[in-house]
Amino acid sequence: MASNVEVGIVDTPSRHSVDQTVEKIQALLQAKGVALFALVDHSGEAAKVGMTMRPTKLLIFGNPKAGTPLMLASPSSAIDLPLKILVWEDPQGKVWVSYNSPQYLQKRHALPQDLMQNIAVVETLAAKAAEYGSFSKPGTTGATNPPQPRRRGKTRPASSRFAPQNARSS
Repeated sequence: MASNVEVGIVDTPSRHSVDQTVEKIQALLQAKGVALFALVDHSGEAAKVGMTMRPTKLLIFGNPKAGTPLMLASPSSAIDLPLKILVWEDPQGKVWVSYNSPQYLQKRHALPQDLMQNIAVVETLAAKAAEYGSFSKPGTTGATNPPQPRRRGKTRPASSRFAPQNARSS
């Protein structure tokens, strides 16, 4: 997976809507016995205060057997644990699955290499939720070639990605 160690966020395109992608992640977590600690519906919360936001949901998940050794090795890693996956829709209607790169987390918290498998699961979850490569495009045969995850660069300011589409004033 492509990632930018400096910024640390990997964006993977999804073939599905935000809700479908979230449902896939939830099913994958349940099948693996991984706890879903929270599902934050940012766009739903924005609607409650009269603002419109493109669909954006954050899943917070983990397994104490995997996370505790990381926090024992580097207590600062607790700020990035449990793991998180953000599922969001861009202004063009494209859905993305975003997460902190395990390599970024390793560098940020000086995590030992032998514990990296404890957080590498996030890459597999994102890829399976997006489901590129396992389906054919309508009217074609064979698997599609998945778009490559993109690096979070400085040319795409975060403020433009998550700016409200409109806001009501009181």
